[in-house]
Amino acid sequence: MQADTPSSPDDLSALPSPQTKPETDATVARQALQLRPLSWGAPLRWIKLGWKDFIRAPGIGLFYGACFMAMGWALLKVFEHAPAYTLALSAGFLLMGPFLCLGLYHASKQLEQGLKPDFGQSLLAWDTRTGTLAIFGFVLLVLEMIWGRASLIVFAVSFDGMPDFKGSLLALLNPENIDFIIAYVLVGAFFAGLIFAVTVISIPMILDRQTDAITAGLTSFRLVLTQPGVMLWWGMLLTILVVLALLPWFAGLLIVGPVTGHATWHAYREAVAVNEE
Repeated sequence: MQADTPSSPDDLSALPSPQTKPETDATVARQALQLRPLSWGAPLRWIKLGWKDFIRAPGIGLFYGACFMAMGWALLKVFEHAPAYTLALSAGFLLMGPFLCLGLYHASKQLEQGLKPDFGQSLLAWDTRTGTLAIFGFVLLVLEMIWGRASLIVFAVSFDGMPDFKGSLLALLNPENIDFIIAYVLVGAFFAGLIFAVTVISIPMILDRQTDAITAGLTSFRLVLTQPGVMLWWGMLLTILVVLALLPWFAGLLIVGPVTGHATWHAYREAVAVNEE
């Protein structure tokens, strides 16, 4: 039995090419994620939108805010005899906020869709992207461990022995320890900047899209590199708000934590566009 064959060149052109679809898919993948230009007023707008989301779903926000506050207390209690770890892990804890705020991102997404946020669904927001989030979480954990070790080294080479918690704070404020202060700030700034650049929009992106950890991290990093001024202003604003929230024994995190979490969702939504074509 003779197989059917194309009878003309026109018929040949109608046959599917094995190379066409992969090339098209690759092109779409490269062009799908586009970054929008951001204005200097955008960070303040994100905070305002975050506050609106908090007001619309106060129960969910207060729950996560209470978790942030309780974790701060636990951190001080557990590491009160290891000040170097306390300082490093406190900073790292704050910078891992986008990863810990998955439930808040989920609530903001539901509000954006005109739905009523569900507390149970916010707790299980990670469930649909477990593998990708686990990979990203592991990367953050490694960075945190390196940061903690680097902080210990700075303490070790600066003092004969490890000071207590009060002594470590005084050491950070003592002008005689200027070498230690400069070294500690530089080490902290390097790791803080790196973690911020990788996570500033990546976690909500992973939650919102079928995006792998590498693509999300690189997109976040590209946003910081292409719009460094606005993103530096956003990072400074977050830092100021969180530091102020820490002063009354972490109590301010009850409000500031969820508001900045919701705001991060809006930062992602404004920064990343999808090519609809």
